[in-house]
Amino acid sequence: MELKYLIREPQNITSKTPIIFLIHGYGSNEQDLFSFTPTLPEDWIVVSFQAPYTTEYEGFSWYDIDFMDQEKFINTQQANTALNAILDHILKISNQYGLTENETHLCGFSQGGILCYALALRLPELFSKVACLSCYPEEKLLGEIVKDKKKLEHLRFFISHGTDDAVIPLEWGRKAADLLYDLSCYFSFREYMSGHGVNQKNYMDLMDFFGKK
Repeated sequence: MELKYLIREPQNITSKTPIIFLIHGYGSNEQDLFSFTPTLPEDWIVVSFQAPYTTEYEGFSWYDIDFMDQEKFINTQQANTALNAILDHILKISNQYGLTENETHLCGFSQGGILCYALALRLPELFSKVACLSCYPEEKLLGEIVKDKKKLEHLRFFISHGTDDAVIPLEWGRKAADLLYDLSCYFSFREYMSGHGVNQKNYMDLMDFFGKK
């Protein structure tokens, strides 16, 4: 499956150049999180993917959601297909730039954040910093996660959620703290006075997280 994406290249690229992959939410597109680019470190490669499936209002999604049926809230087959496509592109793009000694970061919002949990916990050796915004760890995608604490100890998670999120309840988002604590992962979990979105304080804390060495 081919994915469209936007990319920003720094002036100099070496085998150690960090790269971040941005994964948007349901009904959005690749332009959305790409708007973070001006405040991300200048020496990083920034890649923002567009999801493969179209939604009702001209946006895109990584998998269909059935809001009427909790059991079918997530189309697991589509989600796994999307995960494989994202992983293929991460490896292909990293290889294309000759990134062999670098750090690879992830940032996802809502549906994109759900996929970030699955990617990072299934393949922790590939990633360093992982930001999961306004989302939750989806159990149906976490069957194959790594539980070896040695393999997870280098990961750094930034989790944020709005206290008034009407799309993904705060209680769902809080499940991440229990999961990551049980796995002995390093994480920061923050709640903000906002709805389903990223307010200014959240954004500043997120950039601070990515800016730290």
